[in-house]
Amino acid sequence: MSLRRILTVDKPADLQVLKQVCAPVAAIDEDVKTLAADMLETMYDAPGIGLAAIQIGDLRRVVVMDVGDGEPDDASEDAEPARNPMVFVNPEILWASDELSTYEEGCLSIPDYFDEVKRPARVRVAWLDLYGQRQEREADGLFATCIQHEIDHLNGVLFIDHLSRLRRDRAMTKVKKVMRAKEAA
Repeated sequence: MSLRRILTVDKPADLQVLKQVCAPVAAIDEDVKTLAADMLETMYDAPGIGLAAIQIGDLRRVVVMDVGDGEPDDASEDAEPARNPMVFVNPEILWASDELSTYEEGCLSIPDYFDEVKRPARVRVAWLDLYGQRQEREADGLFATCIQHEIDHLNGVLFIDHLSRLRRDRAMTKVKKVMRAKEAA
């Protein structure tokens, strides 16, 4: 496993990649499994709860997530939830509720910027696991928000694309400023 560089919207070449539509994975082989392992390591290191392959410059339809569904490793109040890594190959939304929910979203490709986004409150998602088995799950809450966010990435859509033009422009300005400060430090 190895850490990969996460593409960010402040770099024009990165943004050009992030706006592309990813290709389906034809076969789940060792290369795809290595990609998923690298993505999980990169996501945890960032730290984040979801990562699409395109965010590390790989244009295949692969997503990793960990929304912390696991129980804490010990009973103490500040215990971290147990890791519950999930890998989604060729994920697709089969159904979305008419009911909407609003979550404050962030993105590893849009560092240090968070904003509220309305999305369907519940979705049914299908994907292949790393054994090539088709899986389906109905999701709500953080899981539903996160999987929609990551599938958007696979389709060249960023969460800020769901915002008004004014809020999207503010986000880009803030991210560029933050990234310049980080590079100068």
